[in-house]
Amino acid sequence: MTRVVLIHGIGQQFKGAETLLSDWYPALVDGLILAAGTAPARDEVSMAFYGDLFRAAEHRGLGEPEIDASDVQEGLERDLLLQWWTSAAQGERRVAGPGAATRLRTPLLVQRALDALSHSAFFSGLSERAMIGSARQVRHYFTEPEVRAAVQDRLSQTVSQDTEVIVAHSLGTVVAYEAVCAHPEWPDLTLVTLGSPLAVRNLVFDRLIPRPLGGYARWPLPAKRWINIADAGDVVALAKELAPTFGDRVSDFLVHNGAKAHDVSPYLTARETGLAMAEALRDRSSEA
Repeated sequence: MTRVVLIHGIGQQFKGAETLLSDWYPALVDGLILAAGTAPARDEVSMAFYGDLFRAAEHRGLGEPEIDASDVQEGLERDLLLQWWTSAAQGERRVAGPGAATRLRTPLLVQRALDALSHSAFFSGLSERAMIGSARQVRHYFTEPEVRAAVQDRLSQTVSQDTEVIVAHSLGTVVAYEAVCAHPEWPDLTLVTLGSPLAVRNLVFDRLIPRPLGGYARWPLPAKRWINIADAGDVVALAKELAPTFGDRVSDFLVHNGAKAHDVSPYLTARETGLAMAEALRDRSSEA
């Protein structure tokens, strides 16, 4: 019985559902116990895993194929890296801002962005190809319909009539929103989004399906409650509040996750996340 469905974000292509659950579940339990004192059993929690869909095909050499700034495509890949750079510079003193660099040609501009992002807390320790790969996964999702459908299918296969809560992180919040909108027949559930880029104009919001109209997005019908949680320093969740564009039924909360503002573990251990999940699980239990 899957009461809680989790869905991850970018950069998880070398892991799997059980690997991620071994990290997410203890943090989820900590947040729930902090908020309510109880938590669902591990066999009531499932991970909708799609990372393997972004795993590179076989190639010569070790690790992922070598890519650098010259391989970054114009459009979404480039724009996303530049937006991350701008956001990181605004929140961290050690990250130099774009300034006049925006006049540089694309390869040089992207290289400057990658160099700056390597000093940010979010991208610290990641190689250039990993940073580019993260932006590329977002592009694949939004521009390749077969990839988008395959990713959403992983979530659809995991949700059941017993599902009470979907907890989504990062790009997973986009997957969750679009999938819940596409399945009005799903049972009433609570949607919890962590570090979400859903409201980021041009890069994400305007690419959603169903398409927003007049600057407002459609409400996902099965969601009887939607709690959105963001850290003020999260460079991925550039627009911290979703209520202005997704409706005032969204409850937005700010939390402090420390140096790793976008990491899922501090989001899950936050009291706000635990309270949201505890209320949803309690509601369904009282209805039974």
